[in-house]
Amino acid sequence: MVINQVKKYRELNNMTQEELGAAVFVSRQTIISIEKGSYNPSIELGLKLAKCLNTTLDVLFQLEGNHD
Repeated sequence: MVINQVKKYRELNNMTQEELGAAVFVSRQTIISIEKGSYNPSIELGLKLAKCLNTTLDVLFQLEGNHD
């Protein structure tokens, strides 16, 4: 399962879901689904989100649990 920090970094950047969606060319509903964990974005969208939120892809998204 993939966990993400989108909501945390969106709030740290003082952005609304609407603003973040507009910045990466997706709907507010898509941002809501990503934040809830019910939708995993493509690599391209993940990279756009990370860039917009001033972080990296590996900080924004992680695999849950130990997968050694």
